[in-house]
Amino acid sequence: MCLFIYDILMAKQEYPTISLFSGAMGLDYGMENAGFKTRIAVEINKVAVETIKANTKDLPVINSPIQQVSTMEILKGAGLSVGEAVVVQGGPCCQSFSTAGNRGSLSDPRGALFKDFCRIVGEAQPRFFVMENVTGLLSAAIKHRPLKERGPGFPPLAPEEELGSAFKVILEELTTLNYHIIYGLLNAADYGTPQIRLRVVIIGSRDGEEISLPAPTHSKTGEKGKLKWVSLGKALRKVKSEEWSNFSENTLSHLKYIKPGQNWTSLPETLQKEALGAAFESWGGRKGFCRRLSYSSPAPSLTTAPNGRATMLCHPEENRPLSVEEYMRIQEFPVGHIFEGSTSQKYILIGNAVPLSLGEAIGKGLLKTIRKTQKRGLPADAETRKGIVQCADPELEKRLNNRKKTQLPPPKHRLNPDPKAAKEWMAQVGASIYAKNEHTKDIDVSYQKCCSPLPSHI
Repeated sequence: MCLFIYDILMAKQEYPTISLFSGAMGLDYGMENAGFKTRIAVEINKVAVETIKANTKDLPVINSPIQQVSTMEILKGAGLSVGEAVVVQGGPCCQSFSTAGNRGSLSDPRGALFKDFCRIVGEAQPRFFVMENVTGLLSAAIKHRPLKERGPGFPPLAPEEELGSAFKVILEELTTLNYHIIYGLLNAADYGTPQIRLRVVIIGSRDGEEISLPAPTHSKTGEKGKLKWVSLGKALRKVKSEEWSNFSENTLSHLKYIKPGQNWTSLPETLQKEALGAAFESWGGRKGFCRRLSYSSPAPSLTTAPNGRATMLCHPEENRPLSVEEYMRIQEFPVGHIFEGSTSQKYILIGNAVPLSLGEAIGKGLLKTIRKTQKRGLPADAETRKGIVQCADPELEKRLNNRKKTQLPPPKHRLNPDPKAAKEWMAQVGASIYAKNEHTKDIDVSYQKCCSPLPSHI
């Protein structure tokens, strides 16, 4: 019955989608560039809603907490029946999964919003769904234990405190939808975005169709027929900047020593501690301090506060943060696109968006699947694919299966710095010290190797 409905919709060349957690609609505009049509948006943030309405006059928008929105209300607003939406798409609130700050994960109400995403997919029964999120989703624990409370002198980790435990729950929840599901880690720069921005992308097919992650069109060096990554210099050509936030006088006093492509590590040693403050004694995650960008490479992942001390995105030549207009260009919003709210609110909306090229690549991949099914019909094993979640990238799968269950701070930041005690504590959680010695530089704390093993499918 569902495929018959699609025969009618495809004949009219209509590819209706439902947008959840819409934000600035970067994913949606990218999908529309590929040929889809957004029929309704669900977004709680009032400034985001004002922005959506300023750019899409006729698009219905539900401005309510998604927990209070029924699937039937969404379908009615979109003018669709159960099974008629081609795609339900969106990125459930990602702050609780971010590697920055206090990771609340699933214990944070925002982290549980993926369940509402699953609820709506399960009830609306779209042909496909697309969910995107931050890379921290892969390593998040159900219950976060601060680094300072790990190691000898503290109780062993409970299973829900193991890194990666939240992602297991998410995958288990997705299996209940009875969709064929794949996931992977995509870099927006590999699809033409002038920004190195990694995102977890999860795609599901209700009918067991042959879905895949989009093949990269760009690479760092442009090998094997691909285009080279788009540089910041090329992206910002002819951009007229009119709106930006300001750096503090203290920050400006340090930036005069920083050349394009450098950060606080290039400051004179006498100024490094002054520039970082208390963060000077911490470890890891400090690349954003006194960071000046370079025209010759893509921008790093845009933050929501380019003037923040730890998230600085300073212009390559001028002593100011990237402007709102430059943010728009890097995220690939069209010239003349309207963003409502204050300067800081605009940075948040744009910084949280999915780059349009990435959304378009995902959309083109789905259209390729649709056309393949139209031509050849469903694959013979379509029914057996349902309910299976698979990693689409063998290398990523290998890293996930070999990663550790936890990570420890360097010895000087532990309650008990004794290496032997640390190994004994790690053994209690079924893990081991990854490094050959106890020096900070030898401890791999990247998300690829700091979480519990995941199966390739559940």
